[in-house]
Amino acid sequence: MLNPFDIVIFGGGGDLALRKLLPAMYRAYQEGNLPKGSRILPTVREENKQKEYIETAHQALQSFLSAGEFNEKDWQAFSEFLVPVVVNVTDIDDNWDKLKAILDEDASDKSRVFYLSLPPAVYGRCCEILSLKSLITDTSRVVVEKPIGYCGESAEEINGKIAQFFSEEQIFRIDHYLGKETVQNLMALRFSNALFENLWDAKSIDNIQISISETVGLEARAGFYDKAGALRDMVQNHLLQLLCLVAMESPHKLNANSIRTEKLKVLEALRPLVDADVDDNIVRGQYVPGDLQGKLVPGYLEELGEGSSITETFVAIRAHIDNWRWSGVPFYLRTGKRMNKRCAEIVVEYKPVSHNVYDDSVGPIQPNRLVIRLQPEESIQLTLMSKRLDNLEMQLEPVTLNIELSEQYKNGFHSDSYKRLMLDAAANNPALFIHRHEVRQAWQWIDPIVARWQEKGAPALYRAGSWGPEGADELLAESGHVWFNAGEQV
Repeated sequence: MLNPFDIVIFGGGGDLALRKLLPAMYRAYQEGNLPKGSRILPTVREENKQKEYIETAHQALQSFLSAGEFNEKDWQAFSEFLVPVVVNVTDIDDNWDKLKAILDEDASDKSRVFYLSLPPAVYGRCCEILSLKSLITDTSRVVVEKPIGYCGESAEEINGKIAQFFSEEQIFRIDHYLGKETVQNLMALRFSNALFENLWDAKSIDNIQISISETVGLEARAGFYDKAGALRDMVQNHLLQLLCLVAMESPHKLNANSIRTEKLKVLEALRPLVDADVDDNIVRGQYVPGDLQGKLVPGYLEELGEGSSITETFVAIRAHIDNWRWSGVPFYLRTGKRMNKRCAEIVVEYKPVSHNVYDDSVGPIQPNRLVIRLQPEESIQLTLMSKRLDNLEMQLEPVTLNIELSEQYKNGFHSDSYKRLMLDAAANNPALFIHRHEVRQAWQWIDPIVARWQEKGAPALYRAGSWGPEGADELLAESGHVWFNAGEQV
């Protein structure tokens, strides 16, 4: 049972806090996982915002929770956990003393979680003030959002600044994809089922695709996104972390150090893409106006309000891991905005049978395929070849075994990655968080790609509502592969 804790959400009035963090804590309360005596302290910059905050939170939960989750009785009980405070995260003033007084009210060794829902540029200053005001205790943890920096050098600078005030064991770098129940189930699928673990290498697998497609455009992130782009925003963290979980060796034990060690080995074995290799193995794109789900949506430049920009909103990568398990197996990574459908999934395509005993009259024999879908629904699909039962002739067709995880578990539990990770931080469980060495190694792979793009070329254009530029399809066609686009294949 989790002990009571205090969680201070710096930037408590921001979009992330209202859209994701508060709903996550509300769900934790509903499931009995918010211990009595815990407090949630969202920070705002002005006193009038402090007075309005409870109603702001009330409205946010009604807007962002799923249908049927919100009810006034639970809200009234949950609101008792909320203690909004006024704090300027970059300037020292008397409000920091008020925050300290609130946290020190309880003389126990209650855990303190400082969640920095802030721009990475102010992480260091906020941590410095926490230290100067003696707010950091032995049971304190700091949670920092991605992406950390815009390159390896800036990431090292930010991480170094945080490390002046918190030990590595106290720093929880969050990637919310790692908190998804289906992502964690990937390890269970691999390491507790001989069916898959014995067929999880280059001898059996032809290629692996990891895709995160979004239908949204810039929303309220134009300033950040145009400086970052899809490579920094999505590939450097989300996609590379999923790649690590798919490709890593079985850890000695399922603890933080063992898991992180195996993930780091994958990043170190990732074949570098430098200079012309970038041109040959990566396609980048930028969306222009198009039809998305029956609605005409503007292009990137129209949303940005600028006449020109070479920031990529789409990236497709052919990557290789140079070790014994994955030698020769291409890993295709893809992410983009204004895509045809919102979906995040891992597709494992197996090699064809070594000897086909059937002639052509039975129909084409497709290789087996495992699809692990992370969003919008959470499911596992395994496609096998089977005889058609409605025909006396020998006719084969692919059939899909479909496990809808949301249908399997109807006990009121709501899968929420932020809920899981925030509670893990409170419980001092770092297994699903990212170590500084992983951040460093990821940027070492990403930086040469950025450098090449700065030297030459511009992103290819693709219509909003499509699956990206044609070059992405050609990238796979070179090896006889095609993208698995959600909902289009059987």
